[in-house]
Amino acid sequence: MKVTFLGTGTSQGVPLIGCDCEVCTSSSPFDKRLRVSVLVEVEGKVFVIDTGPDFRYQMLRAKVKHLDGILITHEHKDHVAGLDDVRAFNYHQKKAMNVYAHKRVHETLEREFHYAFADFKYPGVPLINLNAISEEPFLVEGIAITPIEVMHYLLPVYGFRIGDFTYITDAKSISDSEKKKISGSRVLVINALQKDRHISHFTLDEAIAFALEMGAEKTYLTHVSHRMGRHDDVSKELPPGIEFAYDGLVTKL
Repeated sequence: MKVTFLGTGTSQGVPLIGCDCEVCTSSSPFDKRLRVSVLVEVEGKVFVIDTGPDFRYQMLRAKVKHLDGILITHEHKDHVAGLDDVRAFNYHQKKAMNVYAHKRVHETLEREFHYAFADFKYPGVPLINLNAISEEPFLVEGIAITPIEVMHYLLPVYGFRIGDFTYITDAKSISDSEKKKISGSRVLVINALQKDRHISHFTLDEAIAFALEMGAEKTYLTHVSHRMGRHDDVSKELPPGIEFAYDGLVTKL
């Protein structure tokens, strides 16, 4: 399995529009973060988790020419706003794109991209097959995927486990029953928004504590805001086995 971090930033990305803080004005490429997403390549199949506002550029930057499916964690704009750009894959692959998400998320997608689901489809609109998922494991192109429900304040959000890889974003709390689904993962990805307390995201300390509890061989922190501090500086504070992900990072299992 090969995992490419397409974006590791929070909902507004880094740098933030109009911000002159030391992170947003940093020249380091590690402090340039698109909206959060990963590309997973496993057994000849290619999946993306979330299609945020930067989806088009992320596909171009990673030179993605084929996509077998899209997994959606939840309906917030920074995770779905770029879905229209599946049109390119529709054209090249000559078929609709399979999108896997909770039924609640379907309602948002059908509203936000209403033209793609209308009875009369204007030529060139994205072709999307919505597939409903629940807490039960499911197959995509023969690949087993286990949803993991986490709470983003009051909103249920899905993380996903594929083999020994577990990806979780926008989590503030995770039940003991869902933690059992994560146990034994070799690589864990978890959100860490900032150092200060936040109502709907893990802080740095909370993410580290969760990572140590899960005990994965390697944990990567994502969904990082400019309030975290400079990548090179804060990386020195992390325990062994825990690292900040960055855009373009590739890990293999």
